[in-house]
Amino acid sequence: MIKINAITRSVNLDPREAQFYADPYPIYRRLQVECPVFKWEQYGHWCFSRYEDVNALLRDRRFGRQILHVASREELGWPDIAEHLRVFTNHEQHSLLELEPPVHTRLRGLISRAFLSRQIERLRPFLLNLANGLVDQFEAQDEVELLTAYATPIPVQVICHLLGAPADMADQFLAWSHDHVGMYMAKRDRSAEDKAVKAVSEFSAYMRGLIAERRRDLKDDLLSELIRAEAEGQKLSEDELVTTAILILNAGHEATVHALGNGIKAMLERGLAGPITPELVDEILRFDPPLHMFTRYALEDIEFGGLKLKKGDTVGLMLGAANHDAAKFASPEIFDPTRAPNPHLSFGAGIHFCIGAPLARLEMLVALEVLFRRLPHLRLTETPRYKDVYHFHGLEKLMVASS
Repeated sequence: MIKINAITRSVNLDPREAQFYADPYPIYRRLQVECPVFKWEQYGHWCFSRYEDVNALLRDRRFGRQILHVASREELGWPDIAEHLRVFTNHEQHSLLELEPPVHTRLRGLISRAFLSRQIERLRPFLLNLANGLVDQFEAQDEVELLTAYATPIPVQVICHLLGAPADMADQFLAWSHDHVGMYMAKRDRSAEDKAVKAVSEFSAYMRGLIAERRRDLKDDLLSELIRAEAEGQKLSEDELVTTAILILNAGHEATVHALGNGIKAMLERGLAGPITPELVDEILRFDPPLHMFTRYALEDIEFGGLKLKKGDTVGLMLGAANHDAAKFASPEIFDPTRAPNPHLSFGAGIHFCIGAPLARLEMLVALEVLFRRLPHLRLTETPRYKDVYHFHGLEKLMVASS
């Protein structure tokens, strides 16, 4: 399945190999021992698997999420953007996730106040009502598919609530989100690209209409807060507002669904039903995180860890591997709900640390507490299987019974 050449530091590993995406951690451990820094042939860039390197690179300002602010496509030897992708790439240029200072600094400052822990805590009553209402719908069933019935609707309904969109938009939001993230999958094809472009176009049009409504009548929701936001006299542009809403949908939905599904699986496989604590949530995020690799560009010619990189080179930061590095975590293959401290990298680090981390933690804490309080005898009825979605990492379905 994997071929490692430690001399050339190259690795041949198909990310769509079922044995790998179903359980990548044994491969990660092998890479950390035999070839911790390697050229991943299928991706064509250098990857880092050890915690120390990944943590350092996430914080190193000589690497960035974008490169075209310091180099032209011609200089980098990049082809022109395909015409059918221009709508998508024009949208991405306003994304907080893809920007670097000073634009990133301005945008994050404007957005962050809506995601402060004290602001997010106000969502707890909404989350409790939502989670209990969902359990009401399936607790009497002999068997239920928990991703569809529970893990998926919680984050998407929260996003509808945050944006001030009607709850009945949830299914459409889900469809747009699924099609949008198809652009980031390994070996995407033209069909996936067309779906992503269509999703961006349709969601952007919807959000522009919603923004226009809010400008006329501000409410007590995140979108209204973003419209009100000012720093040094600068407001978010409409393009920035739209892109931020799309980022909230995609980052706030996909990752939380996978984190909840993976976490419930880990607990049920070990016969755990609590206690539900912040330490448990962080261990779920460390043990089986929803995102396994982030990329960065070298913003200049640079040497890192003995590796010489040219300006514009891509590096892969393997978050899932770093979270299982025995040099940082004692017995990393053990799921320990009391692990503390737990400096996992599932939310990233540095200036791109996930702005939605307080919301994700609260969603998981409330969702798990309600589920296992209401259904303390929950058990698996099928062996869960993972989707072919590396570098995202999540289940196809999660079949359970409550007695």
